[in-house]
Amino acid sequence: MNDTVAPVIELRDLHKAYGPLEVIKGVSVAARRGQVVSLIGSSGSGKSTLLRCANLLEDSQQGDVLFEGEAVKWRGEGMHRHPADRQQVIRIRTNLSMVFQQFNLWAHMTILQNVMEAPVTVLGRPRAEVEAAARRYLDKVGIHDKCDAYPAMLSGGQQQRAAIARALCMEPKALLFDEPTSALDPELEQEVVRVIKALAEEGRTMLLVTHDMRLAADVSDHVVFLHLGRIEEEGPPEQVFGDPRTERLRQFLSATAPA
Repeated sequence: MNDTVAPVIELRDLHKAYGPLEVIKGVSVAARRGQVVSLIGSSGSGKSTLLRCANLLEDSQQGDVLFEGEAVKWRGEGMHRHPADRQQVIRIRTNLSMVFQQFNLWAHMTILQNVMEAPVTVLGRPRAEVEAAARRYLDKVGIHDKCDAYPAMLSGGQQQRAAIARALCMEPKALLFDEPTSALDPELEQEVVRVIKALAEEGRTMLLVTHDMRLAADVSDHVVFLHLGRIEEEGPPEQVFGDPRTERLRQFLSATAPA
């Protein structure tokens, strides 16, 4: 991995608050090209908020957000800080496709239409080209036979795989996953885990928030353990999971270990 190339996505000394409640307290995280970085931690640790700040779905109050070395431009300060350049935000977001916990598929569109919608309407790509790509990505995630089905006709695992195909069809520089398996029962969860593992093996750049420690251990190049809005510990998965250094991480791993 070439450390001289700017990370695809980088957060530097990021702070985020909701009124008086500070939920991110000076966090720095970077995902380089081809790297999988997992964010782990208990509920309320700030994992999902950090991911939303990376994708500019949430405004941070302090610190830098950089995409391929380009810093987001801001106006205002503190709680009044917002991105200054809307076109920059759109460009960055279209290169950072996000997969949410609750799928967020459009109920009135077929699965194929769901996957095609953003590349056609947001990127302005030719419909025939997008349809070919959409069918290819639906095949990649194993639901090519569901193109003409509607979301309500699919299982949760199939809907999440459709959401991953939709993210891939934007041809992003990085994929952001926000607890992609937590809404699924264990059997359906494994369908999605297999897809995420395959994407990691392809060398996709990913920032992954997950409660699944086995998934984080299997796919990550780097693991970040958040506690109360700060990085408590981070490192390669073999160190974080095999030789945790802090008592808080040891407690967390003990509590999340399979019975």
